[in-house]
Amino acid sequence: MLRLEFSVEDIARTRFASSPLWEVVTSVQALKDPGRHVLHLSWHDVTRRRLSREGVDFPLLSALVPVPSYYVPDFLTPVPDTAAPTLDEELAGVAATPPGLVRTDLERMPKPWPALVSALHRDPATGLARLIDEIRAYWAVALAPHWPRIKRLLDGEVLHRARALAHGGAAALFQGLHPQVSWHEASLRVAHPAYEATRALDAGLGLVLVPSVFVWPGVFSQSNPPGQPGLVYPPHGIGQLWGSGARPAPRALAGLIGPSRARILIELEVSTSTAELSSRLKMSAPNVSHHLTTLRKAGLVAAHRAGHSVLYLRTAAAQTLIAACEPG
Repeated sequence: MLRLEFSVEDIARTRFASSPLWEVVTSVQALKDPGRHVLHLSWHDVTRRRLSREGVDFPLLSALVPVPSYYVPDFLTPVPDTAAPTLDEELAGVAATPPGLVRTDLERMPKPWPALVSALHRDPATGLARLIDEIRAYWAVALAPHWPRIKRLLDGEVLHRARALAHGGAAALFQGLHPQVSWHEASLRVAHPAYEATRALDAGLGLVLVPSVFVWPGVFSQSNPPGQPGLVYPPHGIGQLWGSGARPAPRALAGLIGPSRARILIELEVSTSTAELSSRLKMSAPNVSHHLTTLRKAGLVAAHRAGHSVLYLRTAAAQTLIAACEPG
């Protein structure tokens, strides 16, 4: 059990961030252990074939992300400094890791080490350059084609949690974050199977919450002092990430607001664009836009901007309405 004790300053400084590098690390785990990451099996099968077809190999990256893994080197899993760093920005941070810190992190890994890890320990500069090349090649095939979809889900998670914070404070923010995570008496408890520690966040650093699709079904904490503490967890609505079709709406909901609007509302468990709704529901974009406008006016849908896109997400009032219309 990891216990993170919060001060008022820590609560005030708690923030969200996304991390392409964390998706690299956790997706490698999903590739190596598909039985544990069954939610990503469709991605796993397609990606395995693509990596083989493109001749992409990543032995050093794979060696640094063992399965099962209780520790991945901190230099490979940094807590983001900004809300939405690019992969290039995060890799620049990896490249700048001091050799002594690389060796310290590697020495936390159990021995015997694979040959490539030993080589990285002997010559961090050369090893990091190789690692970065492997990550770039892996990203281009395994994650870049899916990144817009993944990023929309991560953006929607931040909106979902921000609403929880606005309505219920820190306790509501952490409620339902993950089955292994609980909030009690100004401390966040993370149930790790092989880790026991208490850390007071008395430096006022706060906690960085990093939603990650490939960390599912687990949770990962980054809390080695004196670094910035972080918690990586699966986002709300992750079950829809690889879905290819629309889900049926409850009959009572369709009867109340109309079948098209009911279908749209069901899909908006996670933030989605007009174009994606149009494709998923086989409806024209103008028709979807018209229904979204009506649902917004009724207080059932909210819009938020993410980059150049406008994404839609159902509100708490819509959640209540859907629950009331569910059979039984």
